[in-house]
Formats: sequence, structure tokens, C-alpha cells
Amino acid sequence: MRFERLTTTEHAKFAEAMALYQISFPFHEQREADSQSRIMGHENYQFNLIYDKDQFVGLMLCWETEQFIYVEHFCILPAMRNKKYGQRALELLNQRGKPVILEIDPPVDEVSIRRKSFYERVNYQANVYEHCHPAYHAGYSGHQLVVMSCPAPLPENLYHTFHQFLKTVVMGV
Repeated sequence: MRFERLTTTEHAKFAEAMALYQISFPFHEQREADSQSRIMGHENYQFNLIYDKDQFVGLMLCWETEQFIYVEHFCILPAMRNKKYGQRALELLNQRGKPVILEIDPPVDEVSIRRKSFYERVNYQANVYEHCHPAYHAGYSGHQLVVMSCPAPLPENLYHTFHQFLKTVVMGV
């Protein structure tokens, strides 16, 4: 398993990757196209295609700082789900030796409960912080999410550093 980082929307696989992105996330959780284009070359941003040998299996869109890795969007092709690709991609990311942070919907229905269970099985832990992800689109409100992290819950100072980075860099670019 490997990541292939794209730094431009001109890459031959970009359109296929964005098609997966659009079917994997509700509209209110998706970046606008111009925003996605602007961040592609940002030094902290990684638009990673996930491959198993030469087979494209998913996306890992994340931000890496000296202190942590924030997974903004992560998805596996529907036909490739339940084959441990998600687990293996997270393990590959965890090998970088930094705390990995991601957000999930609160576990209130079958899908969100299963998603939380998946992350817990791969050693992610829910954090206690009240967390509202800023809106991606004008006219929308931010939405409450649960912050999960690996290998351990985030100390309060690291959560605040992450949250500031989310508001000023991730959403500010």
C-alpha cells in the first residue's frame, strides 16, 4: 500500500479522485472546487491517492504539521470497502510517528456508530472536546463533530493548537 500525492488539479487521476470524493461526502462537508484548487500546492496539504500496488483504492486528504496530522477527508472506493484498505491506509499514516487527528459525525445512527467502531478498532480514541467544524460553504453553519485521535486522546493544548490550525489555515486558505 502507498500514497501518491497530487499537487495540481491537472493530474490525470484528479477527476476520478474528485468523483469518489463527491459520492463519499455530503455537500456541506465538501470543499468548493476553487478552494480545492487553491490548496493543492500548500506545503502542509496532502491530496493523497491510496494505491494497493497499481490499483487506486481511495483518498487520504490531510494536513501535516510538525505536531500532528489532520485527516480532513478519507474514503475508500465503494467496491473496495470491507477489504482492510481503510485500516491499512491509517496504519501507513500512523507510521509517521505523529498524533493523527480526524473528525466523525456524532454516533447517533447505524452508519455513524459503525464508523466510530471502525476507528476504535484501529486504535483511535474519541476526545472529550466540544468541536464545531467551520462551514465550507456560504450560507451554511458549522457542524458538530467528534474529534478522534491516535495513538491517544489529545492533551488540551494540542487540541487547541489543532483547532486554531483548522480555523486559520485549513479553512482560511
